[in-house]
Amino acid sequence: MIKLPTVSLAAIGYEKFLWKNITELLKTGMLIIGIYYCRKIYKKLDDLQKKIDKGEQDKYDFQKKFEYSLDKIKATIDKGEQDKYKIKQEKELNKEIEQLKKEIERKKAQFKSAWREIPLYADWRKEEFQTVKLTLDAATAHPALFLSEEGRIVTWQEPCQELPSSPERFVSIPCVLGQLYVSSGRYFWEVEVQDAHSWDLGVCRNNVARTGRVTMSPQNGFRVIRLYDGEYWGLTSPETSLTLKEKPCRVGVFLDYEAGDVSFYNMTDESHIYTFSKQAFYGGLRPLFRLWSSDSGPLVIVQVEENTTML
Repeated sequence: MIKLPTVSLAAIGYEKFLWKNITELLKTGMLIIGIYYCRKIYKKLDDLQKKIDKGEQDKYDFQKKFEYSLDKIKATIDKGEQDKYKIKQEKELNKEIEQLKKEIERKKAQFKSAWREIPLYADWRKEEFQTVKLTLDAATAHPALFLSEEGRIVTWQEPCQELPSSPERFVSIPCVLGQLYVSSGRYFWEVEVQDAHSWDLGVCRNNVARTGRVTMSPQNGFRVIRLYDGEYWGLTSPETSLTLKEKPCRVGVFLDYEAGDVSFYNMTDESHIYTFSKQAFYGGLRPLFRLWSSDSGPLVIVQVEENTTML
């Protein structure tokens, strides 16, 4: 309880100081005190509000950071999903590419097998083969066969020549081999037959039998076609009769070692004559030429001047 300073007031000449005035004074003091405490309360409230506001700001900042982190996590997840989708797409694309490659290879195989039905394909096919300046190997020639000096023409000669014996020379059948030895690659040559009416043309293994009884067939190492007595044959086992639309003046021989393919064309009209069924070759192959008698006529290897290799 507040004590009233009545003695002090009397001492300074306020004897008649009214209680009313004292009451007013007390009210004034109480007001001042009230104002003071109100200010303190207000300040506390203000500090509290600031703390609340700061808490709200911290809460807001935390929420923003949390949302940002969530966005980053979501973005990472989305990127992972996108990467996963890209990988899946790449796998599917690679699979489609492989399927396309297989389809292309299948089409190429179909195209290669279809060339036999295309009359002019012989001329196109020469672009895929190495054309050679082929010559004949005198060491392999049967004694009844006479070779020209340049080694490009073979004719029948009677009586037979006296030639030195050699394991390379044909004795039982009148054949001669070309100088070309093939163990890989693709080769093409042309032979002029003109009016020759009995001949064999093709390829054989380098080690075929040259003496004794020899049967020309793929099983014995020969891939050969024959003209005899006006009829054309593929020397398979048994022999295959061939029908030609036009008599050839030149015969083209296409040898593809890796494919196991030997094909013959009539170069007069570019038509296909015959292809031996594809079978793997073993060992080296050489061109083969045969005449049957003195009236067979000559066989002439066509001289090619450009983009060739002498063999």
